[in-house]
Amino acid sequence: GALERAFAELQAQLAAEGLFAASRKRLIPAHPRQIGIITSPSGAAIHDALTTLARRNPLIPVIVYPSAVQGENAHLELIRQLHTANRRRECDILLLIRGGGSLEDLWSFNHPDLVRAIVASEIPVVSGVGHETDVTLADLAADLRAPTPTAAAEMACPPLQQARQALAQYQRSLARQSQILL
Repeated sequence: GALERAFAELQAQLAAEGLFAASRKRLIPAHPRQIGIITSPSGAAIHDALTTLARRNPLIPVIVYPSAVQGENAHLELIRQLHTANRRRECDILLLIRGGGSLEDLWSFNHPDLVRAIVASEIPVVSGVGHETDVTLADLAADLRAPTPTAAAEMACPPLQQARQALAQYQRSLARQSQILL
């Protein structure tokens, strides 16, 4: 009831500010050199994301920016880690993730200051908060919304096999071109 009304009011206010506009969203890098994850270091979400990233491409380093993802001041920690990641410029993409929960559990991801920090980030942000049916204001502000933390990791990390196939194709093309020139 009351939280759903507050959500709708915040959504309308932030949408009117243009914070959810598709035109301001950044492209997700196709081949990130390093991936950052902002989440709780002890939840299932970090385990799922790290497992997915390692399976898809173990050569891409990952930096975890630990943060609370639930509670009264969690949004402040999330914002601080967004700022830290942007200040350090270590990553090409940031995953903002958290497992599922009730509307109350996910409320930190609806804070207007967090939404503004996501929009202000110079590093593209993929949000994977909750389960498929959960939608937060952070999801709407992110450059890309994933339905789950695992999906966020999949969207951010190209499979190593794909890169190997592309490299093999380039090698064949280069060999053909060099034969033509000889």
